[in-house]
Amino acid sequence: MKNENLIEKIISLAIEEDVHTGDITTNSLIPVEKMATALMTAKGEGVVSGIEIARRVFERFDKNIKWSPFVKDGDSIRRGDPIVKVEGSFRALLTGERISLNILQRMSGIATATSICVKELSGFKTKLLDTRKTAPGMRVLDKMAVLAGGGENHRIGLYDMALIKDNHIRVAGGISKAVMEVRANAPGVKIEVETTNLQEVMEAVESGADIVMLDNMSNEEMAEAVKVINNRSKTEASGNMSLERLKGVAATGVDFISVGALTHSVVALDISMNIIPVK
Repeated sequence: MKNENLIEKIISLAIEEDVHTGDITTNSLIPVEKMATALMTAKGEGVVSGIEIARRVFERFDKNIKWSPFVKDGDSIRRGDPIVKVEGSFRALLTGERISLNILQRMSGIATATSICVKELSGFKTKLLDTRKTAPGMRVLDKMAVLAGGGENHRIGLYDMALIKDNHIRVAGGISKAVMEVRANAPGVKIEVETTNLQEVMEAVESGADIVMLDNMSNEEMAEAVKVINNRSKTEASGNMSLERLKGVAATGVDFISVGALTHSVVALDISMNIIPVK
């Protein structure tokens, strides 16, 4: 699977940059046969994501690692809650600790931020979307974390959906021409068109766009655009979306709100790992 391949590459790169030729300190001090038990614990409140990815990190150093999670991705956790108990090679636990925590903390931070935004949209039909504003190389994990937090994934990359933006429109000579060219060259692909005013909105709808992006519009403009579109296309509100704006934007009747901050301004969820040697 494509995602499986990317996940393995991410883990390999993380190990390459952190461990490379070996953990000098651990390998100098810890006997190969020494075993240990570790406990990961939440030091803050949030939503957990990345449990299985963290496991796969440790398995790179000890295939026989015993992994006993107390929670699953998407579960809410509070400060002091145990997340997972890990048993295995003391060397493996020490060497994989930072990589595993980096991934788990980042993904849980994204899931937590997503969950907070999703709760703001409770009672509205509007769904929360992520964007391509992810850490380079980490997109598959970032988007997995958004799902764990209750959000939905927008396009994964440039290859699975057409998003016609201002520069594309300028080169093509207009929205209608741009949509027509994409339809001709990529039949069957979903097309979204970025718009900034009602005239562009009308042209996007009439050209047959599947989704109309309402970019950096006021709430009043978006509400009017939703009326003009009248369910002929899906609508996505985008641009400078903050937690405080979500309810007001959802009240305009848009189908989706995309929030880049979910993944481009991540605040990691604090998680600790304590290791106890087996006597």
